[in-house]
Amino acid sequence: MKSIVIAGVGGQGTLLTSMVFGQIALKLGYDVKLSEVHGMAQRGGSVVTYVRIGDKGEKIYSPVIDECGADILLAFEQLEGLRWLPYLKPDCGKVYCNTQQILPMPVITGVMEYPQDVPAKIREHFKDAVFVDALSLANEAGNLKAVNTVLLGVLAKNMDIDKEIWMESIRAVVKPKFVAMNEKAFELGYRL
Repeated sequence: MKSIVIAGVGGQGTLLTSMVFGQIALKLGYDVKLSEVHGMAQRGGSVVTYVRIGDKGEKIYSPVIDECGADILLAFEQLEGLRWLPYLKPDCGKVYCNTQQILPMPVITGVMEYPQDVPAKIREHFKDAVFVDALSLANEAGNLKAVNTVLLGVLAKNMDIDKEIWMESIRAVVKPKFVAMNEKAFELGYRL
């Protein structure tokens, strides 16, 4: 079984990303459960989705991932990566994190400060964490909102799932007018 936590802020495509994983699982004949948790998503707040994919023939009964239960953390923003770190399996969890910083409202209003050197804080616990400037690659692909697809490409390179299944799954959930751009974003991430 694979348990994946996808963390970001409103508008970064966490829900779309979880749907891509759902499509992949269905194409491979695996049971899958998805769940989403919204904070103040429409105001740039935290959004997290859980994806649980069973092994061949394994039934998944709950989409919820407990602390220390995730195999993978896919974070579309640094602070969200740090915030959801406790959900990773301590000894074998994998982190894939965008280097982008999106200031939460308490930081914007001056009530709090954005933590310094978030990647170093994450690497204190997961030294092989992968950090990607996905925002620049998304921009190169033609849309800053394709950060999620760039990170999917990075993750796909490190998973034992045929690349074409990833592409088919992206095509299945992305609006037709955005397919070419998302394919390019995925490819840029995959080539890293």
